[in-house]
Amino acid sequence: MSVMTKIIAIANQKGGVGKTTTSVNLAASLAAAKRRVLLVDIDPQGNATMGSGINKLNLKVSTYDVLMGDKTISEVITRSEASGYDLLPSNSDLTGAEVALLDELAREVRLRTALESIKDNYDFIFIDCPPALNMLTVNALVAATAVIIPMQCEYYALEGLTSLLATIDKIKKYLNPKLKIEGLLRTMYDPRNNLATQVSAQLLEHFGEKVYRTIIPRNVRLAEAPSHGLPILKYDKSCSGALAYLALAGEMLRRENIAA
Repeated sequence: MSVMTKIIAIANQKGGVGKTTTSVNLAASLAAAKRRVLLVDIDPQGNATMGSGINKLNLKVSTYDVLMGDKTISEVITRSEASGYDLLPSNSDLTGAEVALLDELAREVRLRTALESIKDNYDFIFIDCPPALNMLTVNALVAATAVIIPMQCEYYALEGLTSLLATIDKIKKYLNPKLKIEGLLRTMYDPRNNLATQVSAQLLEHFGEKVYRTIIPRNVRLAEAPSHGLPILKYDKSCSGALAYLALAGEMLRRENIAA
């Protein structure tokens, strides 16, 4: 039985909720579980690229060239040896794509079209989205089969979630009927914080099964790893952050098996 490639956008228009940390470490954890993984960096900040050990300042080609149709995706994909997965790298050139795409035909489907040719080479494709609901995020959501929403359990978290869910519904209605919410991931979690516990309970009440059981703790080692260009598994595999992302990968694979 051929298993469909899962294309998962990791999205939240709020910055600083652990999108890139999740993209890099979930990709590395699944690669460590012998899955074939591609990480697509579609954020002009290029943090997922740097966190995968690839210097964004030295890139000759990037996601920008793929979106603009100047290069095929195979010409731009590179290997992150440090992390064990393939990477479609990005840098600040992508800021130009934001503007340039506005005048282009079929601008929302550029990434989906690019991924068509290579998606069968992978079990999982993760797309690290920018912290905004812009044309780059729309491209990611149109290309994806599912969305993982990382969120901090804090006061404004649910407010941001409402507008993201509205956007996902619109994209589902007009551009990508297959899109679904894969799961909500609680990140940077501090159980000593009463508000975190309350927001966490609210999420479970509203979204039930969609909330991953795995919780990503607030963890210093996890925050340090990107500056070394390493996923947490390679930086400190015994810390609580590494164990949490391995557990999340396991939870995803178990859900897959149940669904299959």
